[in-house]
Amino acid sequence: MQLEGAVITWLGHASFLVETPGGKSIVIDPWLSDNPKCPDQYRNLDRADLILISHGHFDHMGSAADLAKRTGAPVISNFEIGSYLADQGVQNTIGMNKGGTVAVGDIKVTMVHADHSSGITTTEGTTVYGGEAGGFVVTLENGLTLYHAGDTNVFSDMTIIRELYAPDIALLPIGGHFTMSPKEAAYAVKLLRPKMVIPMHYGTFDALTGTPDALMDLLAGEPVEVNALQPGGQCR
Repeated sequence: MQLEGAVITWLGHASFLVETPGGKSIVIDPWLSDNPKCPDQYRNLDRADLILISHGHFDHMGSAADLAKRTGAPVISNFEIGSYLADQGVQNTIGMNKGGTVAVGDIKVTMVHADHSSGITTTEGTTVYGGEAGGFVVTLENGLTLYHAGDTNVFSDMTIIRELYAPDIALLPIGGHFTMSPKEAAYAVKLLRPKMVIPMHYGTFDALTGTPDALMDLLAGEPVEVNALQPGGQCR
């Protein structure tokens, strides 16, 4: 499918850069500088207009504070993560919760459910409460709708996400162990019915053994495009 002016770049693991048709840059789940799968040219991004954080684990928000301070971009997350980042000196946080929608210009961000945990590892090495994990439905200026599932297992209310928001593109974890494996992700695709699925959250650690090929095999014959990007690869 064509993205009609948008560009999605996979930065490795669950991190994405979305460049919108209106010229905005959205960074989702920024784990960049310490991410072994992040290409070098993206480790120190100097531009972001919006930062989204699905939950509190280091491999989803490890670069969030630095990126927000460097770019001044607003950070959208659950209330608890927003409060934590504010205490770390991040000036522009937008705390929200599931079912809420935030409009940033002509871009709409809705937080939806995810089935996962969300503890935040502090700079002292302790773990503090990070609220509940979530996912995001992002509607761009041209109406294109992306669903970033965050870390999650499949859950039956993905049907509600389809009925309410009809995402065109689903960014889904497939690695297993901490999230869905290809088996559960294939079932999630059947619930969501996107036009395209981009696999994520696999291959970064030894435990994340799920592969895009396994997902493709399970979805053979289904009316969906599986776009297995390489880190740094783009969909446009």
